Amino acid sequence: MIINNWFDAARLGMFIHWGHSSQQGCELSWPLVGGVFSLPFCQNIPVEKYHSTSDTFNPQEYKPEEWAYLAKSLGMQYAVLTAKHHDGFALFHTQESEFSIASAPYKKDIVREFIDAMRSEGLRIGLYFSLSDWHHPDYPAFTEADKPYRFDQLPQPTQQQWERYIQFLFNQIKELLTNYGQIDIIWFDGSWERTPEQWQAEKLAKMIRDLQPDILINDRLPNCGDFATPEQFIPPQPPAHLWETCLTINESWGHNSDDCKFKSSRQLIHTLCEVAAKGGKLLLNISPMGNGQIPPEQLERLQDIAEWMSRNSESILDTTPGLEPWQFYGTSTRQGNHLYLHLLMKPYETISVRGVPIKQIKSVYVLADSTPLDFTSRCAIMDSILNPNPVGELTIYVPESVIDPYVTVICIDIES
Repeated sequence: MIINNWFDAARLGMFIHWGHSSQQGCELSWPLVGGVFSLPFCQNIPVEKYHSTSDTFNPQEYKPEEWAYLAKSLGMQYAVLTAKHHDGFALFHTQESEFSIASAPYKKDIVREFIDAMRSEGLRIGLYFSLSDWHHPDYPAFTEADKPYRFDQLPQPTQQQWERYIQFLFNQIKELLTNYGQIDIIWFDGSWERTPEQWQAEKLAKMIRDLQPDILINDRLPNCGDFATPEQFIPPQPPAHLWETCLTINESWGHNSDDCKFKSSRQLIHTLCEVAAKGGKLLLNISPMGNGQIPPEQLERLQDIAEWMSRNSESILDTTPGLEPWQFYGTSTRQGNHLYLHLLMKPYETISVRGVPIKQIKSVYVLADSTPLDFTSRCAIMDSILNPNPVGELTIYVPESVIDPYVTVICIDIES
């Protein structure tokens, strides 16, 4: 397992799910197989109709530099783009297939433009790649006759088809890892459709690490992952090793005009605080439209997060988990001698923090504007007399005037 310091410290990243189907305002890939239970707004689109927009994809408003600037303003440290989703359409120039952006009206290499833009802002580069390919004839391609999609009854290739497909798969991944410089993460998906042996997972992982020794591989390449990827939820207990929660802003991954169920800015910021407090990363998804623009509902929420982060990023980025649940009723993080309390609910005048060295408390203040807060402390009577460094309880007074509409962050400065 690769141990990578930058990823260990990262707390926020941008996920981008995009493809030619964004022109149809439908979920990415899944409509062509009739939908799936986990995507409530996913449409059922005939296979031929779904694939037809690969011939018209021309996102003239695609401005990756603006995405990169936005990601940087949010405090994101990395970004992951769907280089190829389950539908098989490659957003990069590939010699292995004509089913790619090179054959669409746009022509230019979307992956290359994305990588160049993100690098210019100092962000790490991640590429999503689906092991499944519902368009490739040797996979074999999914047809109308194969509907409805059944996880236990999938179209099966012949041995000769599979040998050809595996070579195609390896070759496309090799292109991504040799044509674009350093790639920091390869983010696999789709592995549930075949066994680890069929994917030749260990052989694939070796090729990847030979080509890019410092790369991180997610856990969806079976038995080969460097980090866990819980999807659409925060684990009640953090995984034992590196982990990242990937989350949509509404209920869809791709641009879906039927899905208006957007999470509020407050809910997204609360999620970020909870993930950081558990030592994870939040990979927050955007779903560009067919013209390349970020939907206004998503952009509004991202801008709200960026504004909140402009005042409070110190409590999220490069932090470690803070207090135990019994010490403080909320999420918390730590950085050096600073302890950060995230108030996810408005307090009734005061909050309590237990099990802290009360004589080492230098100051307590609102992180956003350094407003000092009054506090009192107490501990066991004999400890206060005999112990030069007693552990006890803080009571912090939080006036209504300092409450943030999203999350109020309080910093406790502890003397070392």
